[in-house]
Amino acid sequence: MATNSTCPPAMKATSNGAWQGDNPLDFALPLFIVQICIVLFVTRALAVPLNHVRQPRVIAEIVGGILLGPSALGKIGSYEQRIFPKKSLTLLETVADLGLLFFLFLVGLELDLSSLRKTGKQALSIAAAGIAVPFVAGVGVSVVLHNTISGGAKFTPFLVFMGVAFSITAFPVLARILAERRLLTTDVGHIAMSAAAVNDVVAWVLLALAVALSASGKSPLVALYVLLSGIAFVILVFVVVKPLMAKIAGEAVENEPVSEMYVAVTLAAVLVSGLATDSIGIHAIFGAFVFGLVIPKHGPFAAVLTEKIEDLVTILFLPLYFAVSGLKTNIGAINSAQSGGLLVLVITVTCGGKVIGTFAAAYLTKMGWRKSITLGFLMNTKGLVELIVLNIGKDRKVLNDETFAIMVIMALFTTFITTPMVMWLYKPARNHVPYTRRTLQLSSTQKDSTESELRLLACIHGTSNVHAIINLVEAVRGLRRRPLHMYVLHLLELSERPSSIMRVQKLRREGRPFWGNELSVINNIVVTFEAFGQLSKVTVRPMTVISRFDNMHEDICMSAEEKRITVIILPFFKNFNPISGMWEGHSSGLHQVTQKVLRHAPCSVGILVDRGIGMKSSSSSSVDQNIAVLFFGGSDDREALAFGYRMVEHPGVRLWVFRFVSEELPETETVSITTPHQRLSSEGSGGIERFSLSSKRSANVGWFHFVADNVDWAVEGKLDEECLQPAKKNPNDKSSPQIIFEEKTTSDPLEAALAVGKMAELSLIIVGRGRKPARLFSILSGRQLEYPELGPVGGVLTAAPLTDVRCSMLVVQQYDSLLHESPLPPKAMEFPMPEVAGIPSPKTSSRNHHSEASPV
Repeated sequence: MATNSTCPPAMKATSNGAWQGDNPLDFALPLFIVQICIVLFVTRALAVPLNHVRQPRVIAEIVGGILLGPSALGKIGSYEQRIFPKKSLTLLETVADLGLLFFLFLVGLELDLSSLRKTGKQALSIAAAGIAVPFVAGVGVSVVLHNTISGGAKFTPFLVFMGVAFSITAFPVLARILAERRLLTTDVGHIAMSAAAVNDVVAWVLLALAVALSASGKSPLVALYVLLSGIAFVILVFVVVKPLMAKIAGEAVENEPVSEMYVAVTLAAVLVSGLATDSIGIHAIFGAFVFGLVIPKHGPFAAVLTEKIEDLVTILFLPLYFAVSGLKTNIGAINSAQSGGLLVLVITVTCGGKVIGTFAAAYLTKMGWRKSITLGFLMNTKGLVELIVLNIGKDRKVLNDETFAIMVIMALFTTFITTPMVMWLYKPARNHVPYTRRTLQLSSTQKDSTESELRLLACIHGTSNVHAIINLVEAVRGLRRRPLHMYVLHLLELSERPSSIMRVQKLRREGRPFWGNELSVINNIVVTFEAFGQLSKVTVRPMTVISRFDNMHEDICMSAEEKRITVIILPFFKNFNPISGMWEGHSSGLHQVTQKVLRHAPCSVGILVDRGIGMKSSSSSSVDQNIAVLFFGGSDDREALAFGYRMVEHPGVRLWVFRFVSEELPETETVSITTPHQRLSSEGSGGIERFSLSSKRSANVGWFHFVADNVDWAVEGKLDEECLQPAKKNPNDKSSPQIIFEEKTTSDPLEAALAVGKMAELSLIIVGRGRKPARLFSILSGRQLEYPELGPVGGVLTAAPLTDVRCSMLVVQQYDSLLHESPLPPKAMEFPMPEVAGIPSPKTSSRNHHSEASPV
């Protein structure tokens, strides 16, 4: 019986099926599939709420593993017997260790040893203090633990394991936290990454020493043999294997598939390296980690390997390792006042040793107290690497159940507090620069100045956006050689994938929040824009930003403010397929980014809707575009017209300006408005208030708000007329740009816009987002908008089929200095239509349908 409990009988792989009386959970493969599904569901479900408090996914995976173990669900007897029986744990641990093996290989790929040679004395001193102080503190605490709850463990291996567990820093988790908080390219981030890289290498060496010391054998020289063999393995890999891998990596060509044979050889080498170190007596993960270190980081080979491995490892296999760790963790073992006191002691000493040691070294190098203490909390990050150390210690019988549980809770606590403490302590200073021109339409004071520089920030999501952006800017720059500065911001999502962090680390700092334009791997997008800048005599600065979708708009807006941008150009969040005539590639994350930029941008914003037909590639000498501006009145339309005026300076551009005026509407026609969850700042003693008219709420329909200013609308009418004057000039005047002006009377603005969109000769239509509730838009009250960020006119043109509208669109929103958010409960109220261009306002008589929602 004892033998059966220790070595449970092996399970058959597959069943004959439920119809033949077999229970699938009694067989290895079906049970393993159920275990994987449960682990994925629990960890992903926990990641959702933790993501909102800026916690890395590793926290959810650690907590999920603990919940699946004897601390929570394991207390249910039937659950443990059916879902995680002891006879299934061998297969589960084997697959988990295999996933861990390849994950440590990815960690080795992330670490660039060549950068360690460039590490300055400051980072080295901080790393040394960040290792030595907590290691000594860990050794001191281990004496207490050994005399109380861990008396059965070998003293020397126990001391070394505890010292390593106290001093280690989780390099992958730290890199992800720094990237998420946009600190990776700050001075604190640079030092943290350099010190953590040194810490990581030293910690693995110490862990190898601890494993060697924990080896059991008849001769006391066994530990020495293990250690010397490990050193010989490392030398062999660096002397013999490294040149071979450099030759293989050199065969990889950018944008071409890597040979399948090279990938097979590399993956086999990872397994062989793990087998070698396991045969030596050191854990198999050391071999995989060392082999990852010798693969060249420059060139496409490392990136291709990462992309091929990362999803299967990090999504499927790695959570199993946390589940196995959770099955070994019994929080119930901490059931006495002594255990609780030891837990507090361990957490206090761990945090104190790491933070104080790092703080002292950083402060002595004149970093400043705030940066120094921030660096201390960053270096205190534990996470997965800590669990690896603890699991090895438990497998080697160095740590018992109670000590293991205390150390797991410590790792969870130290990692959890890192992000909130860093957010509270450290916010990088921003360089405030003079910023006067935030719109294309110049004010009266700006018109008198000679300043005519235009600064554009073009955001791109991928190669599909490059074509349209270049053609748009080519027409905007004209041939008058007026200064045009173009900043290209390549938007990349920061994910949990190791490749995402590798991309961040390859980028050089160019000024916050820019991540750089100097890539070790040539970026085709960067090359394309740089070539365009040289050929077109346009100052182009291509850069990249990597951040999460929920705060990517902050990077865009800060970039615009720091670079004194006049107009931000955003691509539409969908791509148009000219073959099928359908919009494809819906991305809710990019859609959210666009909406937030519209709300928070420090300048005007243009959304480019590219249908991929009208805007053909052309050089400056062969530009031939027909562009139309639809003018209904209001600030957004005036900004759209200013954009059109800038484009028509190019001799290859012809501009149609269509001004639409309202037909007489019935006296009962009214517009009702609902105050949104915001109020605008007041100007002057009278104050200016804004209210909104929103479309109905729908599951798939966003919100659009008309904005009414309680100001003199006669002034607004004069501004419209003043803006239209250049278009109304004598068309026979050959010295003026080629502009065709037409005034149309209509009662349905959407039908009028569609009529213009059907003109076959047009390549681009420029429209304002239309936030002003001109009388012409009163019929739109209560309508649902499929694309609220494009406004009513831009939305209907975008939704039109290819057979009707074949040209691209640029939807423009003018910067409004009054708009800012503050909570305000919604309140339905009536507001009469203002008088526009001499049209009397109708009487107020109806209310609109409103729901609680924030405006776009």
